[in-house]
Amino acid sequence: MNIIVLGFNHKNTPIDIREKLFITPTQQDLLLSELKNNPAILEACVLSTCNRVEIYAHLLNEEMDLDPLLHLIFKIKNVPLNDEIRQHFYTYYGQQAIRHLLEVSAGIDSLVLGEEQILGQVKLAFERAKNFGMLSRHFNILSNVAIRTGKKARTETNINLGGLSVSWAAINKAEEILGDLKDRLILVIGAGKMSELAVGHIQNKQFKKLYLMNRTQDNAKNLAEKYGGEAVAFCDLKEILSQVDICICSAGAPHYILESEVVDRIMTLRNGKRLVFIDISMPRNIDPRVAEIKNTLLYQIDDLKEVVGSNMKLREQAKKEVQIIIDNQVAEFIKKIQKLSKADKSDGFNSHETIDYLT
Repeated sequence: MNIIVLGFNHKNTPIDIREKLFITPTQQDLLLSELKNNPAILEACVLSTCNRVEIYAHLLNEEMDLDPLLHLIFKIKNVPLNDEIRQHFYTYYGQQAIRHLLEVSAGIDSLVLGEEQILGQVKLAFERAKNFGMLSRHFNILSNVAIRTGKKARTETNINLGGLSVSWAAINKAEEILGDLKDRLILVIGAGKMSELAVGHIQNKQFKKLYLMNRTQDNAKNLAEKYGGEAVAFCDLKEILSQVDICICSAGAPHYILESEVVDRIMTLRNGKRLVFIDISMPRNIDPRVAEIKNTLLYQIDDLKEVVGSNMKLREQAKKEVQIIIDNQVAEFIKKIQKLSKADKSDGFNSHETIDYLT
């Protein structure tokens, strides 16, 4: 079972390195194309989120040197590889690699324990691999097992009790700072999945007014119609920031959309009134130097690790139950692969051929 995972995550890698190596969807396509052209790689999948970048691969030879895969990531990102960054990467083989994937799918390897969004991201990663012809017999089985494990963990245990996402943690952090959101003015920048999750949590609070801003204003309007609030244009950013109490950003831009110089000028208009920024973007969309400006508070993804709800103990207990599910699913995967191998031998099939058995 020559399956490996090579990558890094939020547990061992600071945010400034994660954002440098965050692989966009276009770059994921490029990486999959490069992996497909490698005759030593039979199947592969690339998972890139705000908290991790991982390559899962089924190798022709388990003794293959993985350094070229590492160099591929840095080549695509145009970032020099050095020992300081290299030390953050981990490699798992065989059952350990399978177990790691199932832990990711189940949400127990996430920044927010029981996070729900990661399961959809895993599913999309396998679908992208399938579209590139990199999902064959072993990874077809693996993808089904991973998705089934994620679903079973969330339906059969309390791992998803309470908050389920980084967006949820962001809103809880805002409440922790301000007491509650009652009579607060809130700006959410971005209209993607993370922003929509944040707005969904805000909707249940007694806020005073919610502003929604996005590069494509129609998307902001759709979010406003669905959850309430007012869609505003980017050209009004300075005016809105001079009024609001909280700014939550998940714009998905490849650069800072809020520079420290701009925020500094805005703060002079607020007469000393505090402004809380929460940046849940990857790469970051708010200049980290904003934290140095008087009367501002800036929180980033890694700052949300300490957000703990009253239900966390129950979810920690559920984690043990999830591990039992994972044990069973790892055993099930191995059983299916062994059965597949026996069938190949009896039929004279070359197990290194990548025939697609997808249903």
